[in-house]
Amino acid sequence: MRTELAEPFASTAAGAIAEEALRACVHCGMCNAACPTFRLTGDELDGPRGRIWLVKAALEGETVGRLSQVHLDRCLSCRACETVCPSGVAYHRLADIGRERLAEAVRRPWRERLKRQTIRLVFASPALARAVLTLGRVARPILPRSVRGKVPPAAPRLAAPAETGPRRMELLGGCVQRAAAPHFNASARRVFARFGVALRETPGVGCCGALHAHLDAPEAARSRARRNLQAWSAALAAGSEGVVVASSGCAAFIGDYPDLLAGEPQWREAAIALADKVKDPVQVIETFDLAPDSIQPGALAVHEPCTFRHGLKLPGRVGALLSRLGCELAPVADVDICCGSAGAYAITQPDLSKPLQSAKIAALTGGGPTAIVTGNIGCWLQLAETAPVPVRHWLEVVDAATQARESA
Repeated sequence: MRTELAEPFASTAAGAIAEEALRACVHCGMCNAACPTFRLTGDELDGPRGRIWLVKAALEGETVGRLSQVHLDRCLSCRACETVCPSGVAYHRLADIGRERLAEAVRRPWRERLKRQTIRLVFASPALARAVLTLGRVARPILPRSVRGKVPPAAPRLAAPAETGPRRMELLGGCVQRAAAPHFNASARRVFARFGVALRETPGVGCCGALHAHLDAPEAARSRARRNLQAWSAALAAGSEGVVVASSGCAAFIGDYPDLLAGEPQWREAAIALADKVKDPVQVIETFDLAPDSIQPGALAVHEPCTFRHGLKLPGRVGALLSRLGCELAPVADVDICCGSAGAYAITQPDLSKPLQSAKIAALTGGGPTAIVTGNIGCWLQLAETAPVPVRHWLEVVDAATQARESA
């Protein structure tokens, strides 16, 4: 696609990223068929091709307004379009740049600004998120039904092993995950410890920055990225083998740190050096000498989060791992379609999120599973809200299947 970006933006690092993505696009429209929002609305501007035109116009200096912002807001950033794109367009890089430019050019209504600020304030802080969830559980009987389902029950308390072992890796504690589902990280630490790998939550590391980047606070996201990079770089220099991230949404965003920090060469180089060291747990666990200690009853429906399937590009890996452990897998339809969680999307775009949630639950339960497993905190919250069967992190299944090794 021919493009002429406006100066001074064209001469920036972000401008170079945007130009590369725009020039790769041949405007064929194959992306629209894979786009969940286009499939829902049928509106060209709710598909990747239309959104690319909106971003292109903004970056070329044309006057933009709320229309462009609304249609970009409706994008889930699921990246299904990237998986099917014959030209390899890095759509999510362009969309992120477009959102940032539109946030600078278009002032949101005050209610939207307040909602986004509140989400960033509460859910990027484990302490605040934990307090809000605790209050929500107490007030559950009087909450509206639409809110009640979004408050998960208190997580079970799992004993976590000591942070010592012959091998060591860093574990991202996360913000929402640490507050809503700390047992996910406890399961990760228990599984890794059984195979001689100690997982440690790195001092100084906090929120990955995804919430801020996607909710109009890119500078706050960059600040968090720099802080995390500094802490992880020091840990790796001291002998740690890598960084394990048990929520695929966070892992995918950390993989984009080089783009986020493209205008800061020193930090960008640190982000590139870190990228190969950031692992989803499946990438490490599948290298272990696995044999089931106990066969898990019932069939499992594996939900692959978009950030896992399209972002990290690891389709099929969790299912293969669970099969090695003797688990029965239920058939799942439409594995490449988003569940509608997408970080804060379920809160900011409920009218689009709800039908996606319903369709995903139907696809996951059509094969008659006894439980659903996923690998992303946002997807877990979204699915557990209405699923007729339990929803778990797949790490919990691996934990149960290998528990006899603790006494070995």
